[in-house]
Amino acid sequence: MKKLLLLGLSLACALPMTAQSLPDSTDVFFRHLELKEVMVTGAVGDMKMKESPLPITMLHAKELRQLSSTNFIDALAKQPGMAQITTGSGISKPVIRGLGYNRIVVVNDGIRQEGQQWGDEHGIEIDGNEVGSVEILKGPASLMYGSDAMGGVLVFKGMPTPPEGTVKGGVNAEYQTNNGLIGASFNIAGNQKGFTWDARYSEKHAHAYKNRFDGYVPNSQFGERAFSLKTGLMGSWGFSNLKFGYYNINPSIVEGERDTVTGELLSEKGDLLTYRHGLPYQRVYHFKAVSESFINLSSGYLKVIAGYQQNRRQEFEESPDEYGLYLQLHTLNYDVRYVSEEKSGWKFSTGVNGMGQKSLNLGDEFLIPDYTLFDAGVYATASKSLARWNLSGGLRFDYRYLNAKGLEEDGVMRFEDFTRHFCGVTGSIGATCEVTEHLDVKLNLARGFRTPNISELSSNGVHEGSLRYEIGNHNFKSEYSLQADLGLNYATRYFELHGAVFANHISNYIYLHRIDSIIEPDLMTFAYAQGEAMLFGFEGSLDFHPLHSLHFGAAFSYVNAQLLHQPVEMKYLPMTPAPRLSADVKYELTHDGQVFNNAYVAVQADWYLKQDHYFAAYDTETMTPSYLLLGVSVGSDVLIKGKKVAELHLIVDNLTDVCYQNHLSRLKYADVNVVTGRRGVFNMGRNFVFKLTVPIG
Repeated sequence: MKKLLLLGLSLACALPMTAQSLPDSTDVFFRHLELKEVMVTGAVGDMKMKESPLPITMLHAKELRQLSSTNFIDALAKQPGMAQITTGSGISKPVIRGLGYNRIVVVNDGIRQEGQQWGDEHGIEIDGNEVGSVEILKGPASLMYGSDAMGGVLVFKGMPTPPEGTVKGGVNAEYQTNNGLIGASFNIAGNQKGFTWDARYSEKHAHAYKNRFDGYVPNSQFGERAFSLKTGLMGSWGFSNLKFGYYNINPSIVEGERDTVTGELLSEKGDLLTYRHGLPYQRVYHFKAVSESFINLSSGYLKVIAGYQQNRRQEFEESPDEYGLYLQLHTLNYDVRYVSEEKSGWKFSTGVNGMGQKSLNLGDEFLIPDYTLFDAGVYATASKSLARWNLSGGLRFDYRYLNAKGLEEDGVMRFEDFTRHFCGVTGSIGATCEVTEHLDVKLNLARGFRTPNISELSSNGVHEGSLRYEIGNHNFKSEYSLQADLGLNYATRYFELHGAVFANHISNYIYLHRIDSIIEPDLMTFAYAQGEAMLFGFEGSLDFHPLHSLHFGAAFSYVNAQLLHQPVEMKYLPMTPAPRLSADVKYELTHDGQVFNNAYVAVQADWYLKQDHYFAAYDTETMTPSYLLLGVSVGSDVLIKGKKVAELHLIVDNLTDVCYQNHLSRLKYADVNVVTGRRGVFNMGRNFVFKLTVPIG
């Protein structure tokens, strides 16, 4: 049985177009085998996870279905080294090792996801239902992805292609009690004589969420809709796919204003349980078309990807039918990569990738100017297998051109014309050593690169969702980072231990802080500045399964992010996640049941420690106390005559109904409740989550 499983894993990993997961009944027993075999793409080209010198976490669709979340990034934020910047329950932005926004690259459908990543008040425009697996690469990956990949990369991969001659699909449904979230997704996919197709439609709606301190939080509702269609051809020559995607989310904007007498949150509409948006709110659309081809060659393979994305973001403040801010972003992506087959332990890859962008202001309110951007990067990597060692490294050169158009408003120059040229040389070198059959040690040194984004260079306007006025500076220099990573992986049949320590020095670090100036009444003013930053920390996890059915797990994440050569009140970087300790116990009830199979019950605890390392100048941030969140979950596959007909999960989040504020919540700094003295809006209270998956075919 083991030999058959290993053979199956090897064959699956030889196909880079799909992300394979282990059978349900072997997830615990053979999880360490996955570490040795799964292909990854984030460090220095395609390689097995074991060979990668950087820490990488992989999550599959089944694991994600067992997690509770109101949006997709919310689910990923529970992993070691991950966090999220939130604005209410519907908007989350990923943070890896203390870095977020444009310091993280999100890859979906093979190309960089491009919206307005610099903004707080909208999330990542991806339908979580269509994700088959996620690779979380922690650390600089500028070598493969160019500018912005300083903190890490999230690589989203689609569901595996069905076997030849089959048609498969499914229906996912979800309900959450706290905010009345109702979600559903339908998928059908097939493979007939090498012709493949995959279609999906998803929809999600939620009303206002609640907690014990605030009650229902007005204007925290949101709605989401997505559609995708993918067709392709497969053969011995390789494969070619064409995908079209549409995503729309309409999040209302929580302003956190309170009654000056009662302290209660103000609500424009009396119905707090409505699923319709209130004012202000946003409409965010994301359209995408991607062509991907993988061609087998006698000496390796060639991968060619081209994509077009259009992102529209509209803000409605006074009227539900008239937008004020309207940003429209057009992006063309390209990526051509050649990877050689392995010869005498050597493997090479080279490629060129980049994008062209055009951003337009189509509303009558302005935050950034119109601009055009073009960038290109060329890179080469090499890896060498030598006895117990795997060595890898590479170099890359990037060029970026940015031209911003000036704008005069009411006789005042709102934005100035400017043109910037940026160049960057990056690289990495790393090694993994298989000390024993069970122990691997990894070491990596990488240089990252990031050009200032358009918001940092030229912001001059009101950020409604962030409750502030922002000011940029078009003279900023590029950021450069130098990071060292040391990792350890120890895995046996019953025990796994993963640990990593890192140190990351960033020159010309750009950060946002509050200034003692009022430009717009009733709004705080924030300005961008540059300095020198140092981040260091570690994350670790252990899994112990003394019995096939019993699992104990624990994980810890910590990052210390400092601004160097600054006074005490400016010592720490803004938006640094609090240290987090997690523990869970999972017991698998059945593996060969007649009706209920792979049934489990689990208890989860997440302890967020006090965060007293914060940017205190001008009251930009405040200390966040510690809090403990408990959760319980049960789930099972449902069988009829030996065939799986459904998958059920019941999850209870925040079981003890703790009132807390995550340190990275944007709503933490809303108005003060004059009755209780508490500042800001609190996170979601107790929440029951019901999930149902029904396979088709």
